Amino acid sequence: MGAHKPRSGSLAYYPRVRAKSPRAAFSTFPQVESKEAKVLNFYGYKAGMMHVFGKNAHEKSVSYGQLSMIPATVIECPPVKVIGVRVYTHTPYGSKVLGEISTDKPDKNLRSRIKAFKKKGKKKSKAAGKDEQASHYQTIEDLEKMKNRAENVVLVVQVQPGLTGIGKKKADITELTLTGTIEQQFGFAKEKFGKDVKVSEVFSPQQFVDVKGVDKGKGFTGVVKRFNVRVHRPKAKKHRYVGSIGPWHPATVMWTVPRAGQLGYQTRTEYNKRVLFVQSDVAAINPSKGFNNYGMVKNEYIIITGSVPGPAKRIVGLRVPTRLQDPNMSKFTDLQIPQTGAKA
Repeated sequence: MGAHKPRSGSLAYYPRVRAKSPRAAFSTFPQVESKEAKVLNFYGYKAGMMHVFGKNAHEKSVSYGQLSMIPATVIECPPVKVIGVRVYTHTPYGSKVLGEISTDKPDKNLRSRIKAFKKKGKKKSKAAGKDEQASHYQTIEDLEKMKNRAENVVLVVQVQPGLTGIGKKKADITELTLTGTIEQQFGFAKEKFGKDVKVSEVFSPQQFVDVKGVDKGKGFTGVVKRFNVRVHRPKAKKHRYVGSIGPWHPATVMWTVPRAGQLGYQTRTEYNKRVLFVQSDVAAINPSKGFNNYGMVKNEYIIITGSVPGPAKRIVGLRVPTRLQDPNMSKFTDLQIPQTGAKA
C-alpha cells in the first residue's frame, strides 16, 4: 500500500455550485495580538456604490498628491445582538462545541429563524424551599469551569435586518470570533451577553478588511458564458459548445472540461479592502430618493474601496485581514463625500 497523498494545489472556483446560504461565514482568522479581547468580524447589508474624493497618498503612484475619485461601496451595519456564548475545544477531528448558553427571551424575529428554542425548564433544588426553584440550565460561570479544555470562545449573535429599510425582518444568526486569552474572552462575553455590538467597536477608518459574500445568481448557463469558450466558426454544425469533451478510449470526461451549469450565487472572498469611513451620519451619504434597489440607510455604515460581491440588500461578511498588505496600497488623505442631495 502506497502512502496516501491528498491532492495539492488550488481548484480555483470549483465546484461551481449554488451556495448553501446567502450568509457567508468565515472559517479562518488571523492571529491578532491585543491586550484585551476584541471582535474580529462583523456583518452588514450592501446598500450600493458611490464615489469619494481624496488625495492619493501612494508615493510611487503616477497620481501621487492629486485629487482622485475613488469608487466605494456602502455597507449598512445595524448593531448585532449577542444571544449566546459558545465554547469550542480542539479534537483530533477539528474543533467541536464544548458547551454553549443562549438567551432566555428570544424576540419574535429570532423565533421565526430558530423554531426549536427550548423553553427554560426549572426543577426544585434540595437546598431551596417550596417556593424557590433553581434553573438547571448552564450559565457563563458554568462554561468558565471548562476553560482548561476550551480552545476559544465565540459570541453567537443575531443580525437585525428589521432595523434597516430593506423589508426583511427574520434575523440572521452567525458567530463573532474574539481575540485575547481564554480569560479575556470569557470576560468580554460576560460583558456583552444580551447587549448590542456596533461596527464602530470593531473596525476603524484606514484599516484593511476582507469581504466575503454570495455574488449575483445567473442561473443555468452554457459553456460560452460560464467558461468563456470560443464560439465556433459559421460553417460549424454547432457553435456554442466545446469541440471535444474527451477521448473515446478511455471514454471519460475530465472534471477540467467546461460544462454547462450553475453560474453565480457562489461564495467569493475579496482581500484587503481599505476602510474609508465608519460613521453614523446617514444624511451625508443618502441620496434624495435612496440607494437604487435598497432605499435609505438608517444605521451605522462602513464605506470601503472598490466593489463587493452580491446585489443590494445581500448580507456581507467583514473580517480583519488575513494576508500581508502594503500599507500604502489604496491610501488616500483629505477624504470628502460629495453632496448627494439628501435632506438632513
